[in-house]
Amino acid sequence: MIAPKAHEREKERIKELESYSVMDSLSEEDYDNLTAIAAEICGTPISLVSLLDDKRQWFKSHHGVDAKETPKEIAFCAHAINDNSDIFIIQDARKDERFHDNPLVTESSQVIFYAGVPLLSDNGLPLGTLCVIDQKPKLLSQGQRASLIALSKQVMNLLRLRRNKLQLEEAFEKLEEKNQELEQFAMIAAHDLKSPLNNISAMLNIFVKEYDEVIDKKGLEILEIISNSTGKLKRLIEGLLEYSKSGGKIKENYASIDLKSLVDDVSGLFSFDERNSITLKSSLKEIHTNKTALERILINLIGNAIKYGNDDLIEIEISVSEQGSFYVFNVKDNGWGINPDFIHKIFHIFETIVPRDKYGQAGNGIGLATVKKIVAALGGTISVESKLGKGSNFIFTLEKGE
Repeated sequence: MIAPKAHEREKERIKELESYSVMDSLSEEDYDNLTAIAAEICGTPISLVSLLDDKRQWFKSHHGVDAKETPKEIAFCAHAINDNSDIFIIQDARKDERFHDNPLVTESSQVIFYAGVPLLSDNGLPLGTLCVIDQKPKLLSQGQRASLIALSKQVMNLLRLRRNKLQLEEAFEKLEEKNQELEQFAMIAAHDLKSPLNNISAMLNIFVKEYDEVIDKKGLEILEIISNSTGKLKRLIEGLLEYSKSGGKIKENYASIDLKSLVDDVSGLFSFDERNSITLKSSLKEIHTNKTALERILINLIGNAIKYGNDDLIEIEISVSEQGSFYVFNVKDNGWGINPDFIHKIFHIFETIVPRDKYGQAGNGIGLATVKKIVAALGGTISVESKLGKGSNFIFTLEKGE
């Protein structure tokens, strides 16, 4: 027997194999299907997906045998990965000086015929082989050879998909961690800023009240600018706090909600103006979702419809229906509508498309971004349909709670 030599780029090859995180993984049907097909096409009782590390050959799939691995020094595949041909074939191992006294040949396994196709990574490094084995001498036709080579490429496709999936999961995990850190920072920063800002606002009001008679017109104008800027900063901080809290474990707080009561409660927040008409249109009596989260969505959408609506009667219709495993909400208003050039921006944080609402307040571009974040946390999506002068319809879905 002649033991196989280490591959000429062995260190690189081992590192490449490790990047797939496949050694000692559980069996998978996709690989087993390919070895079953290979055995059927080549007319052999055994087919293997064999991977080689520094000490052993391990079988990701082992069709026709129970063994899961063998020592590398007796592995036919360890010879195959050093061969430069497309397919490494041993017609009769008993007549080959490299294998005639190999335990795999002389003992009960009796590997007589072997044909293996190297599994080449994108870097041209062989990770192992897709091989077929018989216990008697054999020849493969050109068609069988071509089929075995084609199947080996499918094995590599599976391995690449595995590695890509692992890399995506790792990248997603890191991104989630960064997002959590950023949100935590935003929440802490906003919270720490809120208290001194409230003190500034309160002291400014006291100052204006106590000294307005001794401050000239220009001074009062400056104080008014400071007051407006302070108010805007307060709203921005409150928006950031709302946004930072809008993800979290929303789905842990699902409950049955009476739709009419919910809409009545939300409508009550806007009853200060008789020109606001909010109606519910739905055949559903109850839904199962996070009540607090849904209230925040509706309050934001209704508030926007009122703030950016016309000065006449504001009509808002909320409709709710079911579609498979989702609830579908429509919040429709009769306002000014949204310029189609800006619709793609409205759910992006800090994006504003109107300088001021009808009350003269400047927006901060956080509200709709928060709504989108809450909807996503509840397993849904949100979009808008709008025409200038004819109002807007915000459509969002929420996954039904169990």
